[in-house]
Amino acid sequence: MAELPADIAGLSFEEALAELERIVRQLEEGKGPLDAAIDAYSRGSLLKRHCEAKLAEAQARVDRIVLGPDGAPSAQPADFS
Repeated sequence: MAELPADIAGLSFEEALAELERIVRQLEEGKGPLDAAIDAYSRGSLLKRHCEAKLAEAQARVDRIVLGPDGAPSAQPADFS
């Protein structure tokens, strides 16, 4: 899979989701030139991929929370390498 552009890779999940929602609303309105809509769709696709990756990272961190022998929850650092 191709690497994300730096301006997208640097976004938090919330920032990327907000921009993706704005793009979806813009495309739903159907206003503007076709080339701009295609560019917006392409960026939206990258934002979606970024959001999915962020969610997968969060899920992996949650999955690393384990119960200890005494039944108390503890966290183990996730290895994303």
